[in-house]
Amino acid sequence: MDFDEQLRRHFGTADLDTLPPEAIQAGVEKMLVEFGLEKDRGRRFAMWTLLHMLGAAPDLDVAFKDEEDREAARDFMDMLDAEDGD
Repeated sequence: MDFDEQLRRHFGTADLDTLPPEAIQAGVEKMLVEFGLEKDRGRRFAMWTLLHMLGAAPDLDVAFKDEEDREAARDFMDMLDAEDGD
């Protein structure tokens, strides 16, 4: 799932800076519902990464049944933390 596609699908734009906080919250709520229904591991992981960047991702033990997916999510968080440190 393409990042810009996710933004357009859930927020109606690829530029979140143009949205008021209420629209972002509404998009996050929509994503959380869709995330809960999604069965495809790849799409689910892509949605979780965006939710994480927006500060709304479910905890790893809730979000992912598979330890491999939880470890990939930890790696993603570590990568973001490393970027913030640079």
